[in-house]
Amino acid sequence: MGTQDKNRNLYYLEELSDYKVSDSDKDVRGWKVQDIEGKTIGEVDNLLVNKNSERVAYLNVKVDESIISANHQPYSTKANEGVHDFINKEGENHIIIPIGMATLDLKNHIVSTTNINHQTFSQTKRFKSGSAIQREYEVDVFNSYTRPTTATIYPDDDSFYDRDEFKL
Repeated sequence: MGTQDKNRNLYYLEELSDYKVSDSDKDVRGWKVQDIEGKTIGEVDNLLVNKNSERVAYLNVKVDESIISANHQPYSTKANEGVHDFINKEGENHIIIPIGMATLDLKNHIVSTTNINHQTFSQTKRFKSGSAIQREYEVDVFNSYTRPTTATIYPDDDSFYDRDEFKL
């Protein structure tokens, strides 16, 4: 196991051969994802699992072209007066959504977010499919969705996932 793997918090479900979704009705891969207003923002591509807690922490969503074409710069609490630390690059077309910020419509196979709108999704930092998810990215995304008024320090250990946003 390399150093990078040792510090890794999250794994794609498909990387963990001994893991599967416990209730096949709730395997949301391939389901449409909508914002709080019912606008399509993408499709669930994969699930990200916190191996230590043995539970799904995030939905990995391939975003709809409408998110990319909105061409907003990603939100950053580190940004000062409109200067952003990063921009989305070509090929970065995935985002993560904490599992607790989503509701499932089992009948229609739709995932809806409980408090995130289309503009917020379009301002969220994206990544390339299959990229390892680092804690810094998790925090940037979480801050984008919750928009704190001041910078928040999050723990480096798994207690980060004890928040309501990661519970079903």
